[in-house]
Amino acid sequence: MKQLRSLALILILALLLGLLGGCGGKPQAAAEPTVTFVDSAGRRVEVPANLTRVAPSGAVATMFLASVCPEYMVSISSTPSSSQYKYLDSRLLTLPTTGQLYGSKSTINLEALLTAAPQLIIDLGDAKEGIADDMDSLQRQTGIPVVFLEADLPHMAQAFRMLGQLLAGKDERCGELAAYVDETLALAAENSAKVTNTERVSVMYTSGVSGLNTNAAGSTQAQVIELVGADNSIVVEDVSNKGGGNTINLEQLYLFDPDVILFTTGSLFRVAAEDAAWSQLSAVQAGSYYEIPALPYNWMSSPPSLNMLLGVRWLGNLLYPQYYDYDMVAEARRAYGLLWNYDLTEAEARELLANSTLKQ
Repeated sequence: MKQLRSLALILILALLLGLLGGCGGKPQAAAEPTVTFVDSAGRRVEVPANLTRVAPSGAVATMFLASVCPEYMVSISSTPSSSQYKYLDSRLLTLPTTGQLYGSKSTINLEALLTAAPQLIIDLGDAKEGIADDMDSLQRQTGIPVVFLEADLPHMAQAFRMLGQLLAGKDERCGELAAYVDETLALAAENSAKVTNTERVSVMYTSGVSGLNTNAAGSTQAQVIELVGADNSIVVEDVSNKGGGNTINLEQLYLFDPDVILFTTGSLFRVAAEDAAWSQLSAVQAGSYYEIPALPYNWMSSPPSLNMLLGVRWLGNLLYPQYYDYDMVAEARRAYGLLWNYDLTEAEARELLANSTLKQ
């Protein structure tokens, strides 16, 4: 009898536990442990304590996450081009694309984001007006936590350190990248201070088939120019931070007449000396025009992200080699290993620099 009573009590307890476990006899999954994270917009967001599945909000976030934790990414903003393949982790090539939250035309795909099932959506970049409201809106629409990390050059080291706090097991990797940011910015601060007024050059950073899409002084895209100790020759009232920047006309171009011109790939670099309009410019006549290395990303911007670290070292050495005194081939090889985990050969580095540092 005692055994039967004991068995009955066990059955009753089991039934009660089953009822408490959920409706219809289906046990509920234990809630994922969370921690409170304060992002760069001052928002307090509950994020998973063990974060291993993340989605980027756009191109800048994609670049950061691809450098830090490609194995944690469940989506990518856009499919890489074939020319980028060898520099990037192969896992990125098969990820679903979820678009861009910001830009002239937002392409964010909420359905694709939900299907990818990230634990967290991460936005990195410059602090746009209304950024907190934008993050809250995306979080409401998806039901997925969203954080913003300010990651322009002055805030990039801190962005890496904050990523290290968020991502499981990535403290050391993020600390290594943060240290490289600090080293690069300290290098620029020290060397740009040495540039005298008579040595200081004016620089035009241009793109597009016409060469008249410019990144003006004060734009996020062109911040490397001022950082290394040069003047941005393009000065306009309404500065655009979008890729392609401000469009100018030939009259303005002649008025600005920069000492140095930096062309993006696909612009007028190869024909500038023969072009009737461009051959009149001082920089073209002096041969002081160059093509910006662009793999796996443009070293100056597009998007303005960690690729700018390499841009600082490259442009400083190109404009002021007496102060930025190092072997740019060796610097490129070091940077590719650190930023993209890619073993850049000396021959590959020389090919990248053929139309700039090593221009004949």
